Amino acid sequence: MPLAEFQSALARLLAVNRSPDSHLAGGAALHFEPNSQRYSNDLDYFHDSEERVASAFAADQELLSQNNYIVEIDLNRPGYVRATVSRGGKSTKVEWAHDSAWRFMPAQQHEHSGYQLHPVDLAINKVLALAGRDEARDYLDVLHADANILPLGALCWAAVGKDPGFTPTSLLEMLKRRGKYRPEDFERLHLAKKVDLVELKQRWLTILDEASDYIARGNPKEIGCLYFDRSAGKFTASAPDAQRVNIVPHFGRPGGVLPAIGEQA
Repeated sequence: MPLAEFQSALARLLAVNRSPDSHLAGGAALHFEPNSQRYSNDLDYFHDSEERVASAFAADQELLSQNNYIVEIDLNRPGYVRATVSRGGKSTKVEWAHDSAWRFMPAQQHEHSGYQLHPVDLAINKVLALAGRDEARDYLDVLHADANILPLGALCWAAVGKDPGFTPTSLLEMLKRRGKYRPEDFERLHLAKKVDLVELKQRWLTILDEASDYIARGNPKEIGCLYFDRSAGKFTASAPDAQRVNIVPHFGRPGGVLPAIGEQA
């Protein structure tokens, strides 16, 4: 489900101030396009340094004021600003935060939001978020990422490149502790339709099993990578083998990096 109308208009306005080091991320970016089940509660803008948070917020605050938005700051500390932005009786939370510049892909230019974190990085961040906090919204987002971006096993395999404190197996074990939600946990979310808890649990158990199989087959020398299919021009859950010569490992770095698309050496 796309952003709420007010959020979408706000993101379009703030797009002019976005850049590769000041981009839309979090649930808002993951659900920007109309293929998701839930609306995001806020707009999250990630930045590569605390100083960039401060300069981006100042520029956005000025732009919002010029366009008759009211900005009420809820929290302001180095590297993080949270505010309620309102106009015409409608409002939303907006956050400006410092996040690690380490990612698999550069932030990508987007027609309506300026710059957004790449979908694979959004998905990996959500997997790590669910491992660290037991939130129904992250649970739905990981299910969405598994169905629409990459399977959970491939995301776990890559996520340890961003957080080397995990192994793919230990990360998956953390995720296995999630998924125990009650109807009221989802009632607090803004959803396109009511969820079926039985269906969700069946899907969750299935993708956990599939992820376990994927990790068990992985090459330990390539832990922490994604796999890029040069022939298809996209990331894949398939790993290289004798029949897949066009599939290559793709590792992250500060700022992200575009996949190598030339001929394999």
